[in-house]
Amino acid sequence: MLKNSIPKDYSERVYSGWLGKCVGVHFGEPLEGWTYQKIKQNLGEVTHYLQNQDKIFKPDDDIVMPLIMMSVLKNKRREQDISAEDIGKTWTNLLSRERGGIWRGGYGISSEHTALINLLNGIPAPRSGCGSLNGRTLSEQIGGQIFSEIWGLVLPNKPYAAAELSERAASVSHDGEGIQGGRYIAALVSNAFGGVDTLTNIINSMSVLSKRSEYYRMISDLLMFFRRDGEKWRSMRDYIEINWGYDRYGGDVPIIPNAAVVILSLLYGKDDFSKSIRIANMCGWDTDCNVGNVGAILGVSVGLEGIPDYWRMPLRDHVVSSSVIGSENIIDIASTATFLAGCGLRLAGKKTEIKTPRFSFIYSGSTQGFRTSCERCKMINLSQTRESGAPGLKITINKLDRKGKAEIFVRTHYSIMELAANNYEAAFSPSIYPGQKIKVKILNPIKTPIKVQASLYVKDRIRNITHQDPGLPLNFGVNELVMSVPRLDNICISEVGVTFVSLEEAPLSGSFYLNSFEWDGCMDSRTDFEYMLKNGKTILGWTIYSGHWCLENGHYHGSGVEHNETYTGFPEMSNYKALAKLVPVVGGMHCINTRVQGGLRSYAFGFIKDGAAGVLKKVEGIYKIISIVDYDWKLGKKYTLETQVKGSNLVLKINNKKLVDILDEDNPYLTGQVGLSNGPGCTTDYYSMQVSPVTLVLQTTKPAC
Repeated sequence: MLKNSIPKDYSERVYSGWLGKCVGVHFGEPLEGWTYQKIKQNLGEVTHYLQNQDKIFKPDDDIVMPLIMMSVLKNKRREQDISAEDIGKTWTNLLSRERGGIWRGGYGISSEHTALINLLNGIPAPRSGCGSLNGRTLSEQIGGQIFSEIWGLVLPNKPYAAAELSERAASVSHDGEGIQGGRYIAALVSNAFGGVDTLTNIINSMSVLSKRSEYYRMISDLLMFFRRDGEKWRSMRDYIEINWGYDRYGGDVPIIPNAAVVILSLLYGKDDFSKSIRIANMCGWDTDCNVGNVGAILGVSVGLEGIPDYWRMPLRDHVVSSSVIGSENIIDIASTATFLAGCGLRLAGKKTEIKTPRFSFIYSGSTQGFRTSCERCKMINLSQTRESGAPGLKITINKLDRKGKAEIFVRTHYSIMELAANNYEAAFSPSIYPGQKIKVKILNPIKTPIKVQASLYVKDRIRNITHQDPGLPLNFGVNELVMSVPRLDNICISEVGVTFVSLEEAPLSGSFYLNSFEWDGCMDSRTDFEYMLKNGKTILGWTIYSGHWCLENGHYHGSGVEHNETYTGFPEMSNYKALAKLVPVVGGMHCINTRVQGGLRSYAFGFIKDGAAGVLKKVEGIYKIISIVDYDWKLGKKYTLETQVKGSNLVLKINNKKLVDILDEDNPYLTGQVGLSNGPGCTTDYYSMQVSPVTLVLQTTKPAC
């Protein structure tokens, strides 16, 4: 293989690396903070997941933060174009200001929390993470390396480039040895694409480290120990405790002892995925971080064939995130890998299609989060396959009675009660809404006519509604099912799928192939907040960027000391109308937000100060007036705000009277979620929110100042 080349199996190796990361994090998470002695004395050998597998594995910062930071790669063609400041802005754009995503241990205690507070108060990266500001102890905690695998995944066989990019990312919150850790892990992942054994990788990747660093000295020391005693990993664990252990460093999660565990596990795991992650877990300390690092490196190195199914199956090929884009917080591992591989190809100068299918089914064994259920049916099973001539899911049905049904489906929303825990405070907006169109292609390979009907359905979790289209016969060949989800108000769609029923006299057995499953279009629904349900610290279907938002006396109540914002919908929303009924209670700013692209970019329409209404544009977190008109609004009075966004055209109506109709010709936002907001020291009661496609052709004028 030529140096710096893209491997032929690049996409699949990215998938196996990201899968290995997710396996490692979830395997290690229950033992986080346990010592080696506590694990050995209480549990003995830990060989499999300890979580209750009836629950969804909880969100973890080791996965959430890479998912958030990788968004900086969108549309980038050179890694040199990504700065530490860019990555810092990604933090402040996609992390809630007050909850979730990172360990919120307090300023001066948690490295990431300290960095985020610095960023939110105008201290840009990399100064947000530098040791001269935050102190050496805080800047040399473990976070410098635990989020760094993604940079190696997008820069295969380019260890130095991966290390440089990882340094920029790590510098948002870390410095010193924390930077060295980020560089080293990224290089290990990048070099793992080259087909070298793990010992060679450990040695080669040291070239990206400063030889004056303690990180370099620690690895050199462990390599010398390994050459003397390469058989007993527990001996090295004892050696690390004495020479590189927690008692030598400050802070809750110092980087050097945990990095030493990563090196130990790689050395003694001997290129065996299961053995390596089990050793890392048994060593204790920050287990989810260490096992996640080891899993990612070995995942790339050994490929999918080296990761046993008993690690893959409980994950169901998906993970949970905790950003303010709630529709993207239910994520399948394969789609993430496809995104990263596309970024890697683009950075390598290769032609790549940026838009990828929602479900591609291209990776061996990947079911992308699809599940099954059945009634009066012995079995329904899913497996990834290319048997039909294209990637797809093989749906195997065994003895489906004509009074029964078999279903395949994906989850599109979670209640937090379905999670094993919610330490990182994930919140979810549905990934599908009323008004959107679902398109599915199913191949029936059975030439003999059979009486099988297939129909699309969606399920709601608020009113327990299931909407199902009439079934269509599955004829020989490719069958296309299409359903426009009807206007259904006050719902939260938690599941979308296909139902199979048989009209055969004898029980039906056979296989079909799901080749594509897509949905798109604008949402068209209304929410009356009196019907909504709580979901942890928010409500079903909404995330919170800032402020206090809660259900109170039949309305959605928002208040706080900053600009307070809450979101729903999905990032691809483009041309739509949003209408809200509200009562301004305290303060001078009460708005609807549209084209929300995170916490830093959106439009706000409504009452923008006492005696005035208009449109604000949020640019890098700062609201700027782009249109203002006199309007004598009153506190305590109920109003209907209506906004319309179509292309660069922005319209505001209050109580059905048009007040603003302008064009934003200065880099307009063209897509984004919808939200509600008010200003510092303000309180607003929102009674309902309605979103629908724009059908009006609007007349426009230029922006007013």
